[in-house]
Order: sequence, then C-alpha cells, then structure tokens
Amino acid sequence: QVQLVESGGGLVQPGGSLRLSCAASGSIFSINAMGWYRQAPGKQRELVAAITSGGVTNYADSVKGRFTISRDNAKNMVYLQMNSLKPEDTAVYYCNAEVLDAGLGTWMDVWGKGTLVTVSS
Repeated sequence: QVQLVESGGGLVQPGGSLRLSCAASGSIFSINAMGWYRQAPGKQRELVAAITSGGVTNYADSVKGRFTISRDNAKNMVYLQMNSLKPEDTAVYYCNAEVLDAGLGTWMDVWGKGTLVTVSS
C-alpha cells in the first residue's frame, strides 16, 4: 500500500510564504507525475501544479510566477514553494502521485489527506 503525507500548511499573512512537502511511502516501484491540488470551501478541487519524473512542470494560471513545484526522486518527495500568498489561496492542499505499486504491479492514483493553508491578516 502506498501513502502520501503532506506537511507545511498553516496560517500566513497576505504576501507571506509557505513551503508544503509531501512524502510518498510504502510499496513503491516507480512514481510518474506528482502534483498539488487545492480545494477551497464551496469550490471544486483544482490543479495547482504538477511535475513529471523528468522535471517538466505545469501550473495553474492563478499561481504562475508565485508558486514553484519541485521533487526529489531519490526521496520520493514533492514540494510546493508558495510566495506572495493571497487570501484566495486559502484552501486544503492535496498531494497526488501516479505510483507503480511494487506489490500489485499496477499504476495507482494516490492522494494524501490534505493540509490546510489559510492566508489571512
């Protein structure tokens, strides 16, 4: 079984920064794309940023120039550096990964439980 655990959320003032981390563990043979999604109250979950195993990145227009996604393939981790945070960035942030489960021999779409980011003065 593969698990994703997020950390780094919290309360920050507008204009501030936070760094989210996500660690993948368990029966992992390989990880393809990894990404961060967010869900604000009353809204649908949306893609924030994604990164392939080769380092190709993709960002939502609303975070381009402010957020940076990165990953450490050796540690099975993905990060999201968030700068110039705005109140509209307030949401639960979820980590997602496409994982080849070593035990099952199949690709799995795995989600973390989320970490809350609140941007408020």
